[in-house]
Amino acid sequence: MGQGAVGQGAVGPAGVLSLAGVLSLAGVLAGDSGAQPAGTPLPLDPPGKDALSHGRGLDCWEVRKHNSSEWCRFVRSNPDCRLEGGFLDYLEGVFCVFPPRLLPLAVTLYALWLLYLFIILSVTAEKFFCPNLSAISTNLKLSHNVAGVTFLAFGNGAPDVFSAVVAFSNPRTAGLAIGAIFGAGVFVTTVVAGGIALVKPFTAASRPFLRDVIFYMVAVFLTFVVLYFGRITLGEALGYLGLYVFYVFTVVLCTWIHRRQRGEGLPPPGHWEPEMPTDAEEQESSGTNSGDYGEEYRPLLPSRETSLRILRAALSPLDYLKWRRKPWYWRLFKVLKVPVELVLLLTVPVVDPDKDDLNWKRPLNCLHVLTSPLLCILTLKSGAYGLYQIQGVFPVWGLVTLVGSILAIIIFITTSNEEPPKYHCVFAFLGFLASAMWINAAATELVNILRTLGVVFQLSNTVLGLTLLAWGNSIGDTFSDLTMARQGYPRMAFSACFGGIIFNILVGVGLGCLLQMTSSQLVVKLEPDSLLVWILAGALGLSLVFSFVSVTAQCFQLGKAYGVCLILYYLAFLCVALLTEFRVIRLSAG
Repeated sequence: MGQGAVGQGAVGPAGVLSLAGVLSLAGVLAGDSGAQPAGTPLPLDPPGKDALSHGRGLDCWEVRKHNSSEWCRFVRSNPDCRLEGGFLDYLEGVFCVFPPRLLPLAVTLYALWLLYLFIILSVTAEKFFCPNLSAISTNLKLSHNVAGVTFLAFGNGAPDVFSAVVAFSNPRTAGLAIGAIFGAGVFVTTVVAGGIALVKPFTAASRPFLRDVIFYMVAVFLTFVVLYFGRITLGEALGYLGLYVFYVFTVVLCTWIHRRQRGEGLPPPGHWEPEMPTDAEEQESSGTNSGDYGEEYRPLLPSRETSLRILRAALSPLDYLKWRRKPWYWRLFKVLKVPVELVLLLTVPVVDPDKDDLNWKRPLNCLHVLTSPLLCILTLKSGAYGLYQIQGVFPVWGLVTLVGSILAIIIFITTSNEEPPKYHCVFAFLGFLASAMWINAAATELVNILRTLGVVFQLSNTVLGLTLLAWGNSIGDTFSDLTMARQGYPRMAFSACFGGIIFNILVGVGLGCLLQMTSSQLVVKLEPDSLLVWILAGALGLSLVFSFVSVTAQCFQLGKAYGVCLILYYLAFLCVALLTEFRVIRLSAG
């Protein structure tokens, strides 16, 4: 999805993270001393514990049905309570570290950490991942249309796609991915699209709208098929990716045809179709870009600065002049983001083609040669590869540190502060990889903590995906698209509602399932949560059909009535989904 924005609780990110780490460590130590070996009979089992001692096939949700004194033993002995990947064991933390009477405190801390994970996803995607993708597309000399439906779509949808890939890696959390992708699809195509029509009535671009909606409906139909069979085969996963490649080809072909028609004398756009701003204009209107910290303090005349001053300025995430102008709530949110931005500045290089020096910061970029590879191996598979010891003697992270230090010294000696080296574009690929690893690590923690909250509140993964995960990943799209509409570009914002979501569903499902197949069998079992998944998929398909019919019937003139209908439709869908989750609506036994 697009630029997300999220916040952290007042306790501070370091406090939450360190507390969570201490709790997880305490849970591990407690597990070493108190856990029963597998197969050891529990002494003096009271009635009802038989299922606990033989509960290796039980769903982890069953933990809340037992006495609170049995929660920890159930979580440690049940394979279904094992969280895939991640640095923290949230289930063991909430059920073993915290006493039962402090369960509300544990849930509150987890909720604050969940919000901060959305901050990490948002800042990483917006300020580091997307700019590097833009630099890569510029270096590859891709056209704006190809870059828009590939690299830009990947940058905007990074949190959604990585969350889906992580969720699909475990059959028990596949419902979370389905709920998030479909839930975000319903939210963006109803609430966001309806909000754009309410903010500024407009005339939609006919051909791009019809093209995107038709492709989206095909993707939803394909998902209906795989849900019906309850599995995704290798051919179907490749079909998702192949459909997206065909979509990219169609976008490029349609753009080429449209340009030829306009070149043959077709009339220019009407008064309702604003001219698209150039890249430079968009940069000027969008404020500071990633890495633009302290831009207003740059001197008019270039002067030679010491490496230490350059490093200090590059690592400053605060623009003090902007800080004084902004309101208190902006300052509060900025304080919450500063720790994330500082860590990202230390570990992720950013190449900016719109700057004269391409954002070349010699001392910081040399440091990135060491920190970025170190970050990659320590976050890949939750650090399993980084901690591996070569021949049982020398750790991999030590080797990476040694090689990175040598390369950093060579680059520092052979370059200058004033002019970037010819191979500076390589830093864009390094920054892309490092930011992708940050997003993947945050998405893994996000999926694990959502599954933990689902176990605590006994909610299905699907409903968590279509609410918390979908809303968190879509909030950036909501603000950016509505802002774009208020600034006079409702057509562009409306097209983004449908075009961006196509990438998320096709690549999110296709790539997520394909990566799982590389590590296990060639079939991914979805195990949909019965009626709720069908309601979710049906709601998305119905909303697309409604937009397709109503927009065409109105000759693409969209007003406030259309926006109100879409928002009411989403509220009705949300009510039906929640009533289904709480068994108010259910299939009859007959």
